[in-house]
Amino acid sequence: MEPGSVLVVGSLNMDLVVAVERHPKPGETVIGGDLQRFPGGKGANQAVAAARLGARVRMVGRVGADAYGAELKRGLEAEGIETTEVAEVEAPTGVALISVSAGGQNAIVVSPGANARLRPEDLNPEPFAEAGVVVLQLETPLETVRRAAELGRAAGARVLLNAAPAQALPDDLLAVTDVLVVNEFEAARVAGADEPEGPDAALALARELARRVPVVVVTLGGRGLVWAGAGGEGVRPAFAVEPVDTTAAGDAFVGGLAAALAAGEPLERALDYGSAAGALAATRPGAQPSLPAADEVAALLGGRAG
Repeated sequence: MEPGSVLVVGSLNMDLVVAVERHPKPGETVIGGDLQRFPGGKGANQAVAAARLGARVRMVGRVGADAYGAELKRGLEAEGIETTEVAEVEAPTGVALISVSAGGQNAIVVSPGANARLRPEDLNPEPFAEAGVVVLQLETPLETVRRAAELGRAAGARVLLNAAPAQALPDDLLAVTDVLVVNEFEAARVAGADEPEGPDAALALARELARRVPVVVVTLGGRGLVWAGAGGEGVRPAFAVEPVDTTAAGDAFVGGLAAALAAGEPLERALDYGSAAGALAATRPGAQPSLPAADEVAALLGGRAG
């Protein structure tokens, strides 16, 4: 793919991860493995995912004036990501507390910290003018996400919103969104509906949401994804892998999708590209350390084609 330009507006967190045999029940304590520290945050993960897949990436966000913040910013710069719009504020850097079960499933609690201090008035319009795709999530204030979407739409960029963590969304945000990416639970929250049971129900929910957004993608984990929009609809199967840690698989998907769309790939090809990136990320521990390179994704795609 020819490199495209991706602007990511979103969160930067330090992930503190403990492996457990199983997740605790309410009121229960379980013994886990050694504490591990990984750079993360949905915004930063998606930025790194897109950069490793060849996109030119710029990040907009906030960190604290502390060791975690400095480490996160250095990590982005090491990936070739432009960080002039990642500023320090008087608040602790965001932290995610993550437990990962023996089956590779995760449970996450996020303390937003500095991410909650990214305000609409902090957004500089200049980076939006240079972006082919603007990527957004919901780990920063909703009014900031809405303003970023408006700036992206005004600049002629394609606005990709990953509506995670799950919450109801105002119509004025959906009105300036071009591609909505949600899992089953998130789709239900956005639509104000019951969580879909199976791909057919998920596709029906995608069709419903596509009345409000041009393209809706509902990811189904190991069952693949469904999508619907003005250009059609479809079901895309998952790549068969053995999951180790699914922490950043969704972010790898979003980063891969954004990189492919920014490069001018058609939607279904971009969906497969994102799916391959997400599958590979699930086979490795950690958030950003698990994100694959372009040659790995190409190899997995080639294997399916064969």
